[in-house]
Amino acid sequence: MKLPLNMLAQMRAASRNLMGQSPAAAAAIEQALAAAGLVPQAAPKQQPSPQPMRDINQPPAPSPAPASASAQARAAQPQADATPETAAVPPTPAQVAQEFAQDFMARLGVPAGLRQHSFDMPTFELPNFHPPGFNAPASTPAQMPAGAQFIDGVYRNHAGTRSYKLYIPSSYHGQAMPLIVMLHGCTQNPDDFAAGTQMNALAEEKECFVVYPAQTQGANSSRCWNWFNAIDQQRDQGEPSLIAGIARQVIDDYPVNEREVFVAGLSAGGAMAVIVGTLYPDLFAAVGVHSGLPFASAQDLPSALAAMKGGAMPNAQRKAPAGGVPIIVFHGDRDTTVNPRNGDELIAQGVRSQAGGKAAKAASIDGSVPNGHRYTRTTHSQADGSPLGEHWVIHGAGHAWSGGSGNGSYTDGKGPDASREMLRFFKTVS
Repeated sequence: MKLPLNMLAQMRAASRNLMGQSPAAAAAIEQALAAAGLVPQAAPKQQPSPQPMRDINQPPAPSPAPASASAQARAAQPQADATPETAAVPPTPAQVAQEFAQDFMARLGVPAGLRQHSFDMPTFELPNFHPPGFNAPASTPAQMPAGAQFIDGVYRNHAGTRSYKLYIPSSYHGQAMPLIVMLHGCTQNPDDFAAGTQMNALAEEKECFVVYPAQTQGANSSRCWNWFNAIDQQRDQGEPSLIAGIARQVIDDYPVNEREVFVAGLSAGGAMAVIVGTLYPDLFAAVGVHSGLPFASAQDLPSALAAMKGGAMPNAQRKAPAGGVPIIVFHGDRDTTVNPRNGDELIAQGVRSQAGGKAAKAASIDGSVPNGHRYTRTTHSQADGSPLGEHWVIHGAGHAWSGGSGNGSYTDGKGPDASREMLRFFKTVS
């Protein structure tokens, strides 16, 4: 992906001004960066500079499970980052600011050798930027009941091509059933996400279809859904059009109950689920979000990092379109990848966007999982009791799917069962 020319020009001008200003001006800039929580720690004398911060760990090793050719083509490749050496002298304010700029470029994935010499190029590639993400998936295939199918599919439109996997439960015998669209997190894939969330097992119990769209490495090197791109926040454009198109293709191919089509996701997938549900309220009846971010909480890479780190704060300009759909949100209060404040703003935004949301009544209860995490569940409803949203804060949990299975990556089995609670919530609003 490429940065626009005007943004590059602004960055170049700011860099030149910064290096040419007096120590007092540099100190003022440093103070502003510190107030935003963005100035890196100064490196001790004769110590290498800190490794550039990442919001994910290394991409996964290839899964030992059998995979299709398209799945193998999407396998993550290991990446390495160069760690520049710092001079063994106490840094000046200007040097601190320069180190911040270098660290920022490292976060964007710009190779170390290009950071000082490529700013005169019209554009430059950002191949390794990693929004919310995860470690290597543990790909232990689940045993499918006799008669069940987990089949591959492909959807194409003007925005590109995406593959997907569709789970058809053994209980399907031609009857109309609900459809759940599940959006994985960074570095994950449909098989891993299905194993971790155990949504296919619930599909057997609840009799529903589950479809798992797959992000490509061509679209994002870590297979993150591009929730922070402006084009991917518009109806009938970019990735929202592809995800909605996959749902419609399944509806065309199978007897789906069109009043019971839902979308859910984790982290980057959760942020994209919010976008898709917001843009297509005529298609999706409700949204489930785990460790995600509010609608339009970022418009580019720097604002994506800011939202993840500090939380998407309330912003009148980020108002979600009216006519929203019910939403259920899960977030661990020890999440260091996506700040838990995003969950607070997400539920507030989701409730506000619905008819009757401004007069919604909230009620909270505390609970705990035996030998597991405590949680606080807050429900938002209209005066007649109709549900508008639920917010589950899991105390002590990090960036992982609550109640998930260790057969998949980034799960926390000590939390309440997010998959089961999402399906229960979806049933109450359909």
